Amino acid sequence: MTAANMADKPTNQSWGGRFSEGPDARVQRFTASVSFDCRLAPYDIRGSIAHATMLAKVGVLTDDERDRIVAGLQDIDGEIHRGELEWRDDLEDVHMNIEARLTERIGEAGKKLHTGRSRNDQVATDLRLLLREEIDDLRAELARLRAGLIDLAEREADTVMPGFTHMQVAQPVTFGHHMLAWEAMLARDSARLADTRRRVNVLPLGSAALAGTTFPIDRPFVAEQLGFDEVAENSLDAVSDRDFVIEFLADAALVMTHLSRMAEELVLWISPAFGFVELPDRYCTGSSIMPQKKNPDVPEIVRGKTGRVTGHLMAVLTLMKGQPLAYNRDNQEDKEPLFDTLDTLRDCLGLYADMMPHIRVDAPACRRAAARGFATATDLADYLVRRGVAFRDAHEIVGKAVRAAQEGGLDLADLPLDTLRGFSGAIEEDVYQVLTLDGSVAARDHIGGTAPAQVRAASDRARKRLSADD
Repeated sequence: MTAANMADKPTNQSWGGRFSEGPDARVQRFTASVSFDCRLAPYDIRGSIAHATMLAKVGVLTDDERDRIVAGLQDIDGEIHRGELEWRDDLEDVHMNIEARLTERIGEAGKKLHTGRSRNDQVATDLRLLLREEIDDLRAELARLRAGLIDLAEREADTVMPGFTHMQVAQPVTFGHHMLAWEAMLARDSARLADTRRRVNVLPLGSAALAGTTFPIDRPFVAEQLGFDEVAENSLDAVSDRDFVIEFLADAALVMTHLSRMAEELVLWISPAFGFVELPDRYCTGSSIMPQKKNPDVPEIVRGKTGRVTGHLMAVLTLMKGQPLAYNRDNQEDKEPLFDTLDTLRDCLGLYADMMPHIRVDAPACRRAAARGFATATDLADYLVRRGVAFRDAHEIVGKAVRAAQEGGLDLADLPLDTLRGFSGAIEEDVYQVLTLDGSVAARDHIGGTAPAQVRAASDRARKRLSADD
C-alpha cells in the first residue's frame, strides 16, 4: 500500500500514525472505556489545567497558549456539567475525548497539551484526585453515622438488654454500651480511610508513559497546584501502581462488613421473636401477600451489598496479580469495581446515618429478654469468689444452681435463699443484690464496662474523638 493510500485510511487520532487501518468496530467497542471513565472528567480537566500551567512556567508553552488551553478546558467542563458534550467511543477514553474537544475549540494549541505526559500517568493522577475527594466525603458520612450512634448510646445508657455469645444469652449489658461497640468499629474504619488517603495523595503526573520525560517539567509545582503532599519517586511504579485502589477497596470491604454485622443484629432485633427495636416505616417495606409484614429492607440490602463490595476487592486483587511493570491495558478494569464500591458505600452509610437517630428502642422487651437465660450467672460466680470460693469451684456451684432454676422454670433471682445456700454455705442474703439485672450492669463500673455511668463517660470521650477527627 502506498503512503498516499495509507493516508486515506481512518485511524485513531491519538495513536493512528503507526497503523494502516483503524480498529475493527468490535475491537473499538471492546476496548473503549469512556462509558465509565467519563466520571473522571472533572479530575482530568483539573490535572490538565495544572499540567498546562506548569508547561508554561518552564517555557514549553507560551503564556497565550496556556491561557487558551485553560479557558478551553474550563468551557469543556461547563459543557460536561450541562450534559452537552457527546462522548465518543472511537476516541476510546475520557482523556482523548476532552483533548479532541479542546482541539476543536482552540485549534493547534490543544494538540500541545499532551506534551510531557502520557495517558498512563494522566489516568493514575485522575484516579488519585477522585479517590482523595471521595474518601473525604465517605469519612464525613461515617462521622454522621458515628454521631447518631453516640446520641443513641446516651439516650439508652440505662436500658438493659442481653449480651450474647454464640447467640446465647451471656450477660446483661446496656443498649448504650452495644451502640458504642458499633461506633468503635466505625471509628477504626474512619482511621483506616484517613491512613489510606495519605498514600493516595501522591502525584504520579510527570512519570509519562513509564520512564519520565525529556522536557524540563516541574513536578513539585504541579503537586502544589493539585494539593498533593509529595510526588511519586519512581516513574515505573507510579504509572502501574494500583495499591491505593486495592487498599481503599479493602477499607471499604471492612466498612461494609461492619455495616453488615449491624444489619444482622437489626434484622434480628426488629423481629417479633426479639422485639428490641422498631425501625421507621420509611426504611422498611411490606409484603405483597402478608398484610402484617414490616420488612427491614435497608439492613437486609446492606447485608447483601457487602458481598458485592468484597467481590470488587477480590476482582482488583486478581486483576493486578499477574501484571508485569509497567502499565498494561488490563488496568482499565480497575475503574468499574472502584466506582461501584464508592457508590455502594456512600449509599449504605448515608441511609444508616439517616436511619439511626430514629430507631425506637423497646426497653421493656430488652429487659424481659435479659431476664431470660440466666444472664446473671457470672455475677453469682464472682460473688462466691469474693466470699473466698475458688473460681473453678464457684463455676460448678453456679452451674448446679442454674440447672435447678431451669428445672423449676425460675430465674436465679427467683430461687429461695435456702435453695441457694444448699449449693454453697458462702451465700448470704445480700446475694440478691448481684442477681438483679441493674445490679449486674452497675457492677461493671470501669473504663470499657457496661455500667450506665461508664456508657455516658464513654459517649463523651467518643464525641471528643469524633470532633478531633474532623
